[in-house]
Parts: sequence; C-alpha cells; structure tokens
Amino acid sequence: MSENNQTVRLNARGLVQGVGFRWSTIKIAKSLDISGWVKNEPDGSVSIVASGSPDNLTAFIAAIQKSPNSFAKVEHLQINYISKRVNKGFNVKY
Repeated sequence: MSENNQTVRLNARGLVQGVGFRWSTIKIAKSLDISGWVKNEPDGSVSIVASGSPDNLTAFIAAIQKSPNSFAKVEHLQINYISKRVNKGFNVKY
C-alpha cells in the first residue's frame, strides 16, 4: 500500500439496505483498487471504511454519492477522513 493512500469513513443514509448496496459497493471498490469494508448498521444506514489512492478514493466517494446501483438511493453521505489504513481486500463486515 502506497504512502500516499488515504482512508475515509463514510456513512450513507437513505434507501441503502435490502437493495444490493453492499454488493455494489464491493464491486466499485474492487474496480478502483480500494481496500476496506462495508456494513449495515442497526439504524438503517450503511458504514464504509475505504483506503486507496487519493484519485481512486475520490472516484469511489463520487460513485457512492450517486448511489452504487439503480435500486439504492443515497440521500445523505457523511464523509470523514481518518488515519487508520485498510491494507487488503474489500468485503462485508457483520
């Protein structure tokens, strides 16, 4: 993992559970060489931690903001950059 990589914690709200949001998020992350995880939260939101190059991370965030598939609808996306790094793979966290 590059020294220039960044990590972001996202929290998506809207129609984001039960619509393939996590699967689509994983597909986008893998296509952009993003590492991390995605998790459904009890309040109906979805949390994501993602690490990657600044350019790929920007593209990833933009794809999540637009909603990663046609069934999901992201109404609000909270974005926080953090110091933690995720080094390998992207999967669902339970």
